[in-house]
Amino acid sequence: MNGNIFIVAAPSGAGKSSLVNAVLAEDANVQLSISFTTRPPRPGEINGREYHFVDVPTFQAMMEGGEFLECAEVHGNRYGTSQKWIEQARNLGRDIILEIDWQGARQVRRLFPSALSVFILPPSLQELERRLRTRGKDSDAAISQRLMNAKDEVSHAREFEYVIINKDFDEAKRDLGAIIRAARLRSSDVLACIGMPIPLAVTGLTDLDSSAR
Repeated sequence: MNGNIFIVAAPSGAGKSSLVNAVLAEDANVQLSISFTTRPPRPGEINGREYHFVDVPTFQAMMEGGEFLECAEVHGNRYGTSQKWIEQARNLGRDIILEIDWQGARQVRRLFPSALSVFILPPSLQELERRLRTRGKDSDAAISQRLMNAKDEVSHAREFEYVIINKDFDEAKRDLGAIIRAARLRSSDVLACIGMPIPLAVTGLTDLDSSAR
């Protein structure tokens, strides 16, 4: 049985990566897809851990070669998900989390309608600004741009099946983990896993149900 695909998106600073990393630490059955990006590494980031960092010509060549499942431009930088890695991981039955934006989410849903999508919201834009300034990774100009982009990103939250407000980190982590665990209990997946027929119409079931009334 192929693994599930979980799309997790959020405006920058909402706590998406922290939540995803916390869930990954507690659930060995789910893996994170490492995106390719043209964004330069931030202090402390390692190539192949947070992202695969590539230059623009390399990214363009990969895109033209059809290597990306999805790709988008965010905050002036380009991001893409490796199609080959996703296919290999799913064929091994591994559940996958994609940390992508709403543009990429649209592309993935077209290819994988069964993918579950989750949007992480901050409690307010004021709190989002506080978090962006507290983490100390961006200039004032970059923070202003991210806040401006956040308003547009939040407008797409209704496109996602689930929305989690990251006000209390532990509660938000439990919510994200619960979505992942519940997806593994979908009847079509469970029945296929144990070799049971998918159709629910079972011979004699209607008669049995009538006699029990």
